[in-house]
Amino acid sequence: MDSVTSATAGSPADPPPASRTGSSPDPATTAPSRPPGETGGAASGEVGGAPSGVGGAGRARLGGLDGIRGLAALFVVLHHCWLLSFPGFPADTGPGWAGWLLYGHFAVVVFITLSGFSLAVSPARAGWRLGGVRRFARRRAWRILPPYWAALAFSLAVAWLLVPQPGQPVPTGRTVVVYGLLLQDVFGSPSPNGALWSIAVEAQLYFVFPLLLLLVRRLGAWAMAGAVTVVVAAVGVLAASVPAVATLMRLTPQFAVLFAAGVLAAGVLRGRPRAFLHWAAAGAAVPVLVLIVVRGSVWTVANFFWVDLALAPAAGLLLAAVACGRPRPLVRLLDTRPVRALGSFSYSLYLVHAPIVVALNHFLVAPLLGPGVARLLVLLAVAVPASVVFARGFAAVCELPFQRHRSAAALRVAVRERLAAVRPKTG
Repeated sequence: MDSVTSATAGSPADPPPASRTGSSPDPATTAPSRPPGETGGAASGEVGGAPSGVGGAGRARLGGLDGIRGLAALFVVLHHCWLLSFPGFPADTGPGWAGWLLYGHFAVVVFITLSGFSLAVSPARAGWRLGGVRRFARRRAWRILPPYWAALAFSLAVAWLLVPQPGQPVPTGRTVVVYGLLLQDVFGSPSPNGALWSIAVEAQLYFVFPLLLLLVRRLGAWAMAGAVTVVVAAVGVLAASVPAVATLMRLTPQFAVLFAAGVLAAGVLRGRPRAFLHWAAAGAAVPVLVLIVVRGSVWTVANFFWVDLALAPAAGLLLAAVACGRPRPLVRLLDTRPVRALGSFSYSLYLVHAPIVVALNHFLVAPLLGPGVARLLVLLAVAVPASVVFARGFAAVCELPFQRHRSAAALRVAVRERLAAVRPKTG
C-alpha cells in the first residue's frame, strides 16, 4: 500500500484534523479594486488568486503575498510526493536532507493565517466593517465553490475509474454528499482527495469572520485575538478528559487562532509600516522550530494543536512584514514572475494535485521503484510538473473565470462575447 496514509484524508479512521498532514489554502476573493469593506486582492490568502489590487479602488497591490501562497501550495505537492516515497509517517524514514518535506502540515499555518489577513485588509481600512454579511457570503461562495466542486468531480472520477487515495476505500454516495456539502471534517466518509479536508475548515471560518470583526469593533483587535485564543486553548486542555469537548478537535480549532492572528496582523496596514516586523517574526518562530528539531517528527505531529498555536504569532508577524515590504530580499523573490504566476492558480494546484500524484505513483513509479530516494526523485521529476501543468489548465476553465467575473450574469456575458469572437464570420 502506498505510504500516503489516512493522515491526509477525511475518513472516520483518520486522526483528528490537528494531526493531519495536508495543508489548507485560503480561497479568498481577488479583484483589481472594490469599495471599502469588501475583501480580496493580492493580499488574499487563497491558494488561487491573480496578482491584483487589494481593498478599495486605488489601493496598491501588497507585494509578495501571491508568491507566498504559490510556494505554499507547491510545498504541499512536494510533501505528498515524500509521503508516497517513505513509509512510516509520522516517523521520518527518509534521508535527512528531505526531512523538511515531512512537515506539509505547516503550509496550513500560512494558508489559514493568510486567509484571516487577506479578508481583513479592506475592513481594517474601513473601520473594521465588512460591507454586508450576505454580500460577503455570496462572493465567498462564488469564488471557492465552482473550482472546489469541479475538483471534487475530478477526484471522484480518478478514485472510481483509476485508483482511490492510499489507505482509503473507494468513495461512496455518502462521500459525494459529505464532501459536496463541505462537511468532511464533521462526518466521516471515504476520502476522494487527501487535500480536500481543509477546504471544509476554511469555509467554516468564513462563518466566524463577521463575528471576529464585531469583536474588533467592540473590544479591539488584541482583545479579539486574545478571546479566541483563550477559548481554543480551553478546548485543547479539556479535550483530554471531556469526550464531548474532544469531538471538537475534528474541527481543527487551533485554526481559529491562526485565522484571528491574520485578522490582527491586517491592522498593521492601518498605520505606519514597522521596519522591525520581520525580525519579530523570526524571534517568534525560532524557539518553535528548535523545539520541532529537538523533539522530532513523531512528537510534533502528535502535538500539532499546540505547535500551531505557538506558530500563530510568527505567521501573523511574517505576513504583516511582507505586506510592508520587509525583508526586501524575500519580497523580491516572492514577487518574481514565476512565483507570482504560480500563486495565480495555486488554489487549483492545491485542489487537484493529490489524485494526479497518487495515480502517477500507482501506475508509473511504484511498479518500477520501491520506497526510497529513487522513488522520491522520480515523483518530483514527473508528478510535480504534471500537477502544475494540469492545474494551470484546470484554473483557466474552473477557477480564473470566477475571479474575473463576479456574478453569473457577468460570466454569461463574457462567454457569449468569447463565442462571438471565435465564431467564423459569414458573408
